[in-house]
Amino acid sequence: MQNKGLIKLFAFLFGLVSIYQLSYTFITAKIENDAEEYAINKISNSEEDYLSKREEVELSYLDSIGGNSILGYTTYNEAKKKELNKGLDLKGGINVTLQISVKDILKGLADNTNSPIFNKALADADAASKSSDDTYVDLFFEAFDNIKGDTKLASPDIFANKGLSDEVNFQMTDDEVKPIIRRKIDESIVSAFEVLRERIDGFGVTQPNIQREGNSGRILVELPGARDIARAQELLSSTAQLEFWETYEQNNPSFGNFIVAANEKLKSLVKTEKVEEPVKEESELDSLLSDVTDSLDLASQVNPLYDILLPANPGTHAMFRAAVKDTAKVGEYLRMPEIRRLLPADIQYTKFLWERPSTSDVEILDLYALKSNRSNTPRISGDVVSDARDTYDEYNKPAVSMSMNSRGAKEWQKLTSDANVNNTGIAVVLDNKVYTAPGCSVVGGISGGGTEITGSFTVEETKDIANVLRAGKLPAKAEIIQSNVVGPSLGQEAIDSGFSSFLIAMAIVLIWMVFYYGKAGLFADVALLLNILLIFGVLTSLSAVLTLPGIAGIVLTIGMAVDANVLIFERIKEEVARGKGKSQAVADGFGNALSSILDANITTGLTALILFLFGSGPIKGFATTLLIGIITSLFTAIFITRLLVDWYLSGKERKLDFSTSLTKNLFTNLNIDFLAKRKIAYVISTVMVGIGLFSLFFGPGLQQGVDFIGGRSYQVRFEHEVSASEIASELNTVFGSGTNVKTYGEANQIKITTPYKVEAEGVEVDNEIQDKLYTSLQKYLPDGTTKSDFIVGSADKTVGIMQSIKVGPTIADDIKKNAFLAILGSLAVVFLYILLRFRKWQFSLGAVVAVFHDVLIVLGIFSLTGKIMPFNMEIDQAFIAAILTVIGYSLNDTVVVFDRIREIIGERGWRGGDNVNSAVNSTLGRTLNTSLTTMVVLLAIFVFGGESLRGFMFAMIVGVVVGTYSSVFIATPVMFDTLKRKIASGEEIEE
Repeated sequence: MQNKGLIKLFAFLFGLVSIYQLSYTFITAKIENDAEEYAINKISNSEEDYLSKREEVELSYLDSIGGNSILGYTTYNEAKKKELNKGLDLKGGINVTLQISVKDILKGLADNTNSPIFNKALADADAASKSSDDTYVDLFFEAFDNIKGDTKLASPDIFANKGLSDEVNFQMTDDEVKPIIRRKIDESIVSAFEVLRERIDGFGVTQPNIQREGNSGRILVELPGARDIARAQELLSSTAQLEFWETYEQNNPSFGNFIVAANEKLKSLVKTEKVEEPVKEESELDSLLSDVTDSLDLASQVNPLYDILLPANPGTHAMFRAAVKDTAKVGEYLRMPEIRRLLPADIQYTKFLWERPSTSDVEILDLYALKSNRSNTPRISGDVVSDARDTYDEYNKPAVSMSMNSRGAKEWQKLTSDANVNNTGIAVVLDNKVYTAPGCSVVGGISGGGTEITGSFTVEETKDIANVLRAGKLPAKAEIIQSNVVGPSLGQEAIDSGFSSFLIAMAIVLIWMVFYYGKAGLFADVALLLNILLIFGVLTSLSAVLTLPGIAGIVLTIGMAVDANVLIFERIKEEVARGKGKSQAVADGFGNALSSILDANITTGLTALILFLFGSGPIKGFATTLLIGIITSLFTAIFITRLLVDWYLSGKERKLDFSTSLTKNLFTNLNIDFLAKRKIAYVISTVMVGIGLFSLFFGPGLQQGVDFIGGRSYQVRFEHEVSASEIASELNTVFGSGTNVKTYGEANQIKITTPYKVEAEGVEVDNEIQDKLYTSLQKYLPDGTTKSDFIVGSADKTVGIMQSIKVGPTIADDIKKNAFLAILGSLAVVFLYILLRFRKWQFSLGAVVAVFHDVLIVLGIFSLTGKIMPFNMEIDQAFIAAILTVIGYSLNDTVVVFDRIREIIGERGWRGGDNVNSAVNSTLGRTLNTSLTTMVVLLAIFVFGGESLRGFMFAMIVGVVVGTYSSVFIATPVMFDTLKRKIASGEEIEE
């Protein structure tokens, strides 16, 4: 092998980088374990609200040491950003798909017109959207064109209104107006996206993910680790609230008197014992806080407000400042009724709000005091803003240009006039965060509703502020059309079961390779371990998310890596049997196996790529790990194993057999006439496929999960065993017919699926269903279990809702369509690949027939056994992932056989099919060895991998068995029979 030195260097650096990337994960895990132990020792489990207090102490500990140097190259805060991301199913939290209401945006653009034609077009678009894949705005335009008559989109009572007067006029045609409306809708969705991102950033979870899904108006949000699920759902679905408030002047003496009185009052309301915290390095912020405390001569006592509240910087319109870590505590103090009552009469309706942090590393935030009233309403609401754009001021500095409608212009002039007279600021507030609070230098206020907001902004900040201002003008509901909520304790169970299955499968494979191939098996094991290290290293460096199906993908990769080594070792054994020396046999074995390895991995990689493109959430995680695993497996099997073998053989008098005494003569000198048995195989397969099809169309059929039919699903755990049929009877009374209840794993756990109000959207519907569930199931719960415990619970949760899934009917149709396209796409791509590689359509036909055969048998078995198996057999996205993996595995096996057939026929000719049999016999050892290894891996996940993976694994186990059979008894015979007809017609076979 050439360039050994370069390969060694690359492998060393690749492994070193992977260890470096994973070091952050080990660091955060160690520190978080220390924080948990510190909290357990600090808080007595007999205390009220033990879990919430323990969590608070954990967070306080982590915050206190977050900036400390660790091993000289990182801190906890930095490591947390670079650790291996764990998905929702491993960490708990919430995953939702939000649909921004384009209908509401259109209404806002039309100034909530009463035009009957406009509203009829909206109603027609609503009806059409239930069965169409077109966007809502396209459906609206189509409906409008059908009924408009002489009415134009640029009519005064539709889009040629004051709000759009700068862009739409009466003379415009519909074709001229449509692109403007599309752009405005896209701007509104961008605004909604920015609003949601700001909300998520302030929610307090690490590694949140938010992304738009094309131009559909859908936004995917993942909040791993989120515990307050109700708050998260409300935060994500509530309409944005843009407001303008006047601030109080900094030198207002009433606030000084208030803080003094509040500090004294808090001494009697809160505990004065300081929490003992680990020693940490002093930062600039700590020094500042220390100086303020010393200057107030308060070091000898505890002052709840003075210890954490700082004076505002002169020249700003803020009232106070505080460290980011203390903002929650300050807010808690200032909301206390006992403290609010201390506000002097002239400021009794003050509204305190924090500024929006400009960057993630900000340490101190300004606190604004806003002039409010008895009804707590702002001076101006965001609905008066007609437009906002990022621009530059007269000094060429980033600024924001804003305009308002006529009503807003009058209110704006009054507000800016008051701010000028009082020397106060005008706070631009979105979702209770102050984005900016500029003053006004114009005597008499700003007239006309147009103004320019300036300050120390970056270009990105002015874009964000402009988006926020536009969001006030175009409020759009964000409906949760799909959600998946996983409790933290269920996530921890998934981690435990997932890694247990991983370690067990790994151990079995490592032992098997040594048992079957002796010392050569040890070299394969080293390559396999390096392969696993590289997979995790790449996942971490790409900031990819590890999910439970992702762990399954890694474990499956183990089987594929073994397959490559098995192919290589079997070919080396063949070369040795031909009398070649060990070094030459190794070189020829690696060279001859390369084609089969590449073909097998490319076909599997193509199906994984399609799965990545069409899948979402955990399924995309499975595809990601599978794709990474294919690449790293090729590298370690082809290069690392070769390096180790060559190194060993370079020593004098070293003997390396690629077998042991027990396996030396296995699968040698086989001469089975497989083609002679093809008619029997055709009959068996026809009967099996026929029974499966009959069951699918006339029998029980497939149990479609909520992914495909829509609805809500709840995984509920109880303290003791419960009767699923008894609970089903009660819930059918509450939710009506169609509610399905079945035991899920252990006898104390059930899965409830209901189509109740599946068409309805909104958090209030979710709350209603949860209320009904709690009321109906309360008698099965331990005494004292509250509704909050039942619905959300804690990290130590043992009863209640462990996981909930919601899928709206619209997105269910999309999921079903994407699943169908994924399967057809994978078959088409693989057909073309095999056609290009083997240059005969008969090979492609044999492979595709075998794949259809395997998929139909898996579907038939699921249909026949779905209601009698003791685990979940629903057809969902995970099942589609299993089907695509079965396709990949079946093709992998088939391509290896076909590759050997092509090789032997090229060397020896056709000879009536004898050489086809010879090729199949020569690959039988590899086929059975790989299938057995893969089967052991899948069985380990099936048994130890947790309930949520059992249906997924069962489909793959069936697929491996059927795929192994079909590669020999279906794919090869179909190829042979169609190619034989070509020979019979007198055509020559190209070698």
